[in-house]
Amino acid sequence: MVDMTAEIVLFDGFDELDAIGPYEVLENGAQAGASLETRLVSLGKQTDGPLEEQTDALVTASHGLRVESEGTLGEPDLLLVPGGGWTSEDDGVRAAVEDSPLPAAVEERHAAGATVASVCTGAMVLAEAGLLENRLATTHAVARDDLEAAGADLATARVVDDGDILTAGGVTSGIDLALWLLEREFGADVAEAVATEMEHERRGEVVA
Repeated sequence: MVDMTAEIVLFDGFDELDAIGPYEVLENGAQAGASLETRLVSLGKQTDGPLEEQTDALVTASHGLRVESEGTLGEPDLLLVPGGGWTSEDDGVRAAVEDSPLPAAVEERHAAGATVASVCTGAMVLAEAGLLENRLATTHAVARDDLEAAGADLATARVVDDGDILTAGGVTSGIDLALWLLEREFGADVAEAVATEMEHERRGEVVA
């Protein structure tokens, strides 16, 4: 039995590094001693049935990488939403916000007690879910004005930790977000071991 379950939800047009960077950090965290299980999930092929009974989907990311999820979104302790495609009209975050059950699913998990995190323009999904109203948050530069218009209090930090809601800036900041989560939940030694293993120099400010 692990102490924490984490799920990174994938959708067509997500940015590869937004999801895979944090995934690798969290997986390395488990190898470094964190009691943590991480899964890549999707919402599945939409049907009229319950979300947990829907068929798993093969998801195509923004640069063409095709990823098979490990299952559909469950009830994780930590739910991470990647960004990608905010400036596109066809897929990615823009489509997820305008015509997808993802924001509602994120809101439901948060209401059930999950900590919710976003990388890059994934913050716009959190905003659509109603989670960032009057809360400190950050996102990629292309969406900062939109995030502020959605009611968030903008921060210039690389990572913002507002307790049960965390946001990170542009693409590579997802690695620093995940390292911060390891430090917050499992201690600085675990985070430092993972950063050393990945030869990653942690950078930018974490506002907590």
